[in-house]
Amino acid sequence: MNHFCFTRRAALALLTLGAACGSALAQPAAWPTKPVTWVVPFPAGGGTDAFARPLTAMLSKNTGRQFIIDNKGGAGGTVGATIASKAAPDGYTFFMGAVHHAIAPSMYPKLEYKLEEDFIPVALISSVPQVIVVNPARVPVNDLKGLLEMARKNPGKLNYGSAGNGTSHHLAGELFKLQTQTFITHIPYRGAGPALQDLIAGQVDLMFDGLGSSANHIKGGRIKALAVASPKRAPGFPELPTSAEAGVPSYQVSTWYGLWAPKGTPKEVVAAMQAELRKAFASEEIKASWIGLGTEVPNLYGDAFGQFVHGEIRRWAEVVKSSGAKLD
Repeated sequence: MNHFCFTRRAALALLTLGAACGSALAQPAAWPTKPVTWVVPFPAGGGTDAFARPLTAMLSKNTGRQFIIDNKGGAGGTVGATIASKAAPDGYTFFMGAVHHAIAPSMYPKLEYKLEEDFIPVALISSVPQVIVVNPARVPVNDLKGLLEMARKNPGKLNYGSAGNGTSHHLAGELFKLQTQTFITHIPYRGAGPALQDLIAGQVDLMFDGLGSSANHIKGGRIKALAVASPKRAPGFPELPTSAEAGVPSYQVSTWYGLWAPKGTPKEVVAAMQAELRKAFASEEIKASWIGLGTEVPNLYGDAFGQFVHGEIRRWAEVVKSSGAKLD
């Protein structure tokens, strides 16, 4: 009898242990278990890269898994967005887009994706003011007033580079022309990086760039900043006047960058990514990096970020209409 009881107890213990092991095996492994790709829809060297690279490096450090940037430039960022929208929603592909993607629906009549339907909003990554920068050899002026005088004396002779048709660089330039009654020729590139390189090399005269991508070149003296298009001076650049202080009070444009996941990505993974972003943004290293790029760390996630994007799509549709901006 005692032998029977011992055998039964042993069997029950084994069954319990087996059930516990089965339950443990059924639990999903903590994300991430392998490298995570961020699709960046512009060539290397632009504003998206300026924020994506230090941030993904911090995420790699904190998680012990590699976060990889995959640059897919073209058509004002819409090529990369299309690729990301069709990626497997397994939690290992994310899309780092920008304000350009809120402009695109008004500029590109036939997009192969819908930002608000094919993606899940994850978080705002940064928001920086646009800055008016010139090649000092081609445009030898000291302030915005000097640029306006030069543009008005030479209508159509000055040109500005942009990250591509329909990007904030393009719209910022068209708004500037509209508000200052000047004519400056638009030259679209495949991204802010290539446009900046040509500005530095003296192939174009000026840019209406996001401060994040221009910051290091301004500090290095390769290009000259005339003003930031924001109501207050930018962190890290206290000496740079606002457009209002420089004589164009109504000119205000910002460039923001955000992170999305393909539709269908598990909610648990999105929440895990948001938790990792919060941890990264709390680090002194990222805070200092963001200030050096002319901004501060944001705090906008999930649905709140989605509502912000929705408002931006509507706002930029009005800007496109009023400025008369067209694809070149």
